Amino acid sequence: MERFKKVLIANRGEIAVRVIRTCQRLGYSTVAVFSEADRGAPHVLAADEAVAIGPSPAKESYLVIGKILEAAKTSGAEAIHPGYGFLSENADFARACRDAGLVFIGPEAEAITLMGNKRQANVRMIAAGVPCIPGYEASDLDDEALAVEGERIGFPLMVKAAAGGGGRGMRLVHEASQLRAALRAARSEATNAFGSGELILEKAVIDARHVEVQVFADTHGNVVHLGERDCSVQRRHQKIVEESPSPAVSPALRARMGEVAVAAARAIGYRGAGTIEFLLAPSGDFYFMEMNTRLQVEHPVTELITGLDLVEWQLRVAAGETLPRTQEAISASGHAIEVRLCAEDPAKGYAPQAGRLLAWRLPLREGVRIDHGVREGQEIPPFYDSMQAKVIAHGPDRETARRRLVEALRELTVFGVTTNKNLLLYVLEHAAFRSGEYDTAFIARHAAASEVEGLYQADAKARALAAALLFHDEGLKLADTAGLDVSLLNWNTSHRHPVRMKLVSRGAEASVTVQPVSGEGYKVDVGDSSFDVSVLGLSAGVLDFSSAGTRGRARYCGTGTRCGWTWARARTP
Repeated sequence: MERFKKVLIANRGEIAVRVIRTCQRLGYSTVAVFSEADRGAPHVLAADEAVAIGPSPAKESYLVIGKILEAAKTSGAEAIHPGYGFLSENADFARACRDAGLVFIGPEAEAITLMGNKRQANVRMIAAGVPCIPGYEASDLDDEALAVEGERIGFPLMVKAAAGGGGRGMRLVHEASQLRAALRAARSEATNAFGSGELILEKAVIDARHVEVQVFADTHGNVVHLGERDCSVQRRHQKIVEESPSPAVSPALRARMGEVAVAAARAIGYRGAGTIEFLLAPSGDFYFMEMNTRLQVEHPVTELITGLDLVEWQLRVAAGETLPRTQEAISASGHAIEVRLCAEDPAKGYAPQAGRLLAWRLPLREGVRIDHGVREGQEIPPFYDSMQAKVIAHGPDRETARRRLVEALRELTVFGVTTNKNLLLYVLEHAAFRSGEYDTAFIARHAAASEVEGLYQADAKARALAAALLFHDEGLKLADTAGLDVSLLNWNTSHRHPVRMKLVSRGAEASVTVQPVSGEGYKVDVGDSSFDVSVLGLSAGVLDFSSAGTRGRARYCGTGTRCGWTWARARTP
């Protein structure tokens, strides 16, 4: 007998769309939930049904367990998929679903509770023989006692919140004089973020990589791993680039890490999709950090190299089936890299950005997958996580996957809201990333604030093209209004007079002079630089141009006196 026929997705954005797609492919009816800010969002339109759950702030909608359960009752849903974030690792939610007679598509509440507390998780993993970072996990120490233990462990030292994740409540301490202040700051941040000020101490592993192993377990005693993902490129302890396989993991190390990850899952009687996260030292030693008891944001890279649908596996396990494949039947092919496209400004401390998405055009390229939950014209709200899409590329080898991802990102058009696209291109083109020799300090080491700001400033060529585009586009509009033949554009019986413009990019103003020289040709002066630009074609957001004897094409978006371009000043250092 079927355990469920209708699935409610207790989430929003790209993961809700992603889960809905697999549910519908397998014949399940789907129910979306939405806040006031998400009325008309893509995940709402994609589902078979949708239920309103309240005001825009997450704490009044997506994080209210009672509203999610009521939506399930109203719609007749028999199972709930939590996605990731929001209530996905909330043991009370998993327990409430079970008590309401609903199938929670995830692990048991007890596993979520255990692994959601880093101190308790470390104690259990040590007992299971899983290598853990030397540290201190007692639960009853105040700051002064922890400071004493920290000095015993030695420096550098990591102070971590026992609950939660995402880099909050975490401090790297290099010397004893910094420790007490770091403890106070971490405890305060942890209390505000997670409602618990409990801390743990760990010896810091320097020059480490963040490598995680995907595990899956069913209710019949089967546990497998699906290989590793390298998540070392992070900003503020939050991942922005992930790849599989890791450039730093050999076949022998992969087998060993997989065995340890499976043992960790077995040790807690796990069920469903989970990720065992490790710190990988340059020596090849690896240490347990934490377990994420949910589907990960970066699961597509695993899907692309294995050919498996991990959401389908979640549904099958939740329905009581055995895992679709044994460990021996799981294989990987090629390489996959994912980047997280976020509505944030890297040059301003990664401040989240909100506003109307004026242009959203996605590339169609071989080996490229884009998971997203936004649409052109949509208002990006300020209430939720800044990630709007994931761009993933697969290829027979790492370099092919990297090149495909770079070209897809360049072609992707997003305008109206500042994103981290330029930073992502910078990372992918950086020599350290191209070589595969990088660690968790990549952003801190290679992307200082001043360097990042330069990625977002328009150079002279970009300003020249923008000026030519704006001038030419305005001329076309005037010709259309007056009913003139476009061949007469810029025609004048007397001398063609130059036009002066002021172009502003991120507060930096530049004076530009545009001199028409033909119907489609312009001489553009930007400061001390001069450019000859010919507009060869202008339609559907695509500008074909020539400059200095070279033809080029750029995707653009213009509105009034504003225009945006798809290229980035990503440089290879």
